[in-house]
Formats: sequence, C-alpha cells, structure tokens
Amino acid sequence: MSVDNSNSDVLVPLRNLCNSVKCIRDRVKDGESNASAGDFDLSTFWDTLNQAVKVTSQEATKLSLAFSKPPLPSHDDCEKLAESIQKAVLTLSTIYYWLPKSQGITLRKLVRDGTADVLEGVVQLVEILLTSPLQSLSQEQLTSTGGVWASCDQFSHLPRDNKAAVLGVLASCSGMVKDAIEEIEQALAESQDPFGDILDVEDLDARGNQDTHWSELDRQLIGYCRGLMKASAACLRKLSAAVRTNGNLDTEENIAQLDDLADAAHEISPSVDDLALTLYPPVDYSTVEQNACRLTLEMKRILGVIRGCHVCLEADLNWVQFLEGALDHNLEKIKSLI
Repeated sequence: MSVDNSNSDVLVPLRNLCNSVKCIRDRVKDGESNASAGDFDLSTFWDTLNQAVKVTSQEATKLSLAFSKPPLPSHDDCEKLAESIQKAVLTLSTIYYWLPKSQGITLRKLVRDGTADVLEGVVQLVEILLTSPLQSLSQEQLTSTGGVWASCDQFSHLPRDNKAAVLGVLASCSGMVKDAIEEIEQALAESQDPFGDILDVEDLDARGNQDTHWSELDRQLIGYCRGLMKASAACLRKLSAAVRTNGNLDTEENIAQLDDLADAAHEISPSVDDLALTLYPPVDYSTVEQNACRLTLEMKRILGVIRGCHVCLEADLNWVQFLEGALDHNLEKIKSLI
C-alpha cells in the first residue's frame, strides 16, 4: 500500500537530512579553510576528495532508488539511508576544509564551488523525494538524481593546482574579451543597421538614421576603442603564455602572485564589455570616454601586477611596455576625437 510522502512519519529522517545538508552547504559557502599548508600533500588531498565525491554519488543513487517505486522504505531503512548520505556529505565537506589557502585562493574557490554544487544537488534530490507523491519514478526525481551525478562528475575536470586554476581563469577571460571584439567587428562589417535583427520596422523608422547608424566620426572613435580592446586581448594571451611557461608553485608567495593575476584578469572582461556596449548607436561620447578610461586603468593595473610577478621575466618586459604604449596611444586618440 502506498503512503502519501508529505504526511508519512517514515520520511521524518529525510526532513532532518534535508535540514542538515542545507546547514553543511551554507557553512561550505561561507566558511574558511585551513590557513597554512604545514605538511599538506596536494596529491593525497585529491585522492581522498575524489573518493568522498564517489561515495556521495553512490549514496545519493541508493537514496533515489529506494524511493523510485512503492512501497516506501521502512522507518528504520529510511533512517539508515539518511545517516549514510549525511555521513558522506559531512566527509566531503570536511575534506574540502583540509585545502589550505596557501595552496591558492583561485584553486580553493573552484573546489569550494564544486563541493557546494554537490551539496545543493543532494538538497534538491531530498526535497523532490519529500514533495513528490509515491507512484513511480518521476521526471523531477530523475533530473535531480542526474544533477547530483553531474555535480560529482565535474570534480574530474577541476584543475589540480593553482597554476592550472589560474590558467583556466585567464582562458575564460580571454574568451569573453575575444567574443566582445568579434561582435563589434561583425556589426561594423555589416552594411545593415546593427539593430536590424532585434528591432521591428516601426521601431527602426521611429529611431531614424541618427540613432541606428554610425557616423564617420563614430567609426574613427570605434577604431581606437577596438585598439584598447585588442590590447586587452593581447595582454591576456601573453600573460597566459607567461604563466604556462614561467609560473611555479614552489613558494606561497608565488602561489599568491598567481592569485593576484587571476583577480586582476577578472576585471578586464567586464570593462571590455562596458566599452563595447557604448559603441552601438546612438554613441554617447562622454560615456565612451569614461569606459575607455576605466578599461585603460584596469589594464594598467594588471600590467603593473604582471611586472611584479615571478612569471614576468626580463624578456617579457618588452610586451608589457609595448602594451602600455598601445593603451596610451589609443586613449589619447579617443580623447582627441571627443
């Protein structure tokens, strides 16, 4: 005989489990890891963490299967299932806390987010089990179970040290900057109105040519703004190559320097996007100048960070200086046109 999930005392252990995992998830999101490395071994950490992730995935699968068809598990069985998965998520979160900040903030953030994703997946699965009527395996239950599997599987793709983590950040930032440049270049190359694919004919007529087409002065201004954007893209490419070739994790100072590079790189893409968005007609020159100055400032900041980082060898100073000059040249031209 089937039992209504929402009213069954059999599911009290699941309600308690849900509350417990939520608390664990929130502590992982807000909590701090160990401050110093001591005799910390990164390879052992990953082996232990991956095993904990595997166990969590297995326990979530057991829980889902137990509620995939009637009858409900007994109260004792339900309690045992809840205890097993709670133990698994506690172990997972505890191992995350082993990872010290000295191994790299960038790496730690990725592991923290991955751990939180697994815990969130378990919460969603338990909530589905508590709210779905017990008839058959629902699509929601299948989806939430698959969500736990997917969040666990992502651990196999996480970078294994801070250098790899920072290279991932740089690649992501570089890709976003490249996309912004390509979008504005595509709009410039098209003969039709850059808004033609998103506005109705009536809207275009109401706006008139001034609001939907670039003037010759607009295009000159955009050319120098593209120069700033391309200098940003070149910086990220050169920096990625320098980190890949010269980056090392021998000291905590070097690891922290890599984190500084990642933090500075995060600011470039939003600045490029802001500048690119102001280049569409009607062009507000004062806003363009403001965003061009902001991007130049962010670029000067990251170039300064690069100069003081161990990845910047004497030969790398050539491209750093070249980019500094390119930034100054393009910004000066922008200001002269405005």
